[in-house]
Amino acid sequence: MTIPTQLSLHGFIGTVPHLTFGDTGVARFYVRVGVDHYRKEAGGNLTKLDPTFHSMAMFGRKAEKAYNQFQVGDQFIASGYVNEYQVERNGAVEQREEFIARQIGHDAHRTRYTVTRGPSPSPPTLAAQAPARAMQST
Repeated sequence: MTIPTQLSLHGFIGTVPHLTFGDTGVARFYVRVGVDHYRKEAGGNLTKLDPTFHSMAMFGRKAEKAYNQFQVGDQFIASGYVNEYQVERNGAVEQREEFIARQIGHDAHRTRYTVTRGPSPSPPTLAAQAPARAMQST
C-alpha cells in the first residue's frame, strides 16, 4: 500500500486571521501567510531573501479551531492543496491561487508550547506489534 501524501506549506501568519460563515453556515478561516526564502552562497552560507505572501484558507470546524489558535507571527506547517481560480476586475481576468489547508499546526521546530493530552486511548506502538510480526515471519 502506498503512503498517502499531500502538499505542505510552512511559513508564518502574516495578517490578522479572519473567520467568516457562508450561506450554509460553514466556517471559513482566511489569512495571508508569509514564506521565507533563502539562497545558498558559494561558501555554503545562506542569505535570507524577502518573504513571499500567499492566501490560505481552511473550512469547517477545523477553521474555527485554527482561528482560535493562530495569531500574527505564529510559525505553522499545513497540509492540503492549491486552489486556482479566476477573478474579473475592471474587465480584466486575473489568475489567482490560494492554499487550502486540510490540517494545520504550529511548527514544533520554531514554536515553544506545551502539549496537553486528553484521556483518549493510546494508539498501538510498534513494540506491541513486534510479536505478531515475528510469528508471521516464521
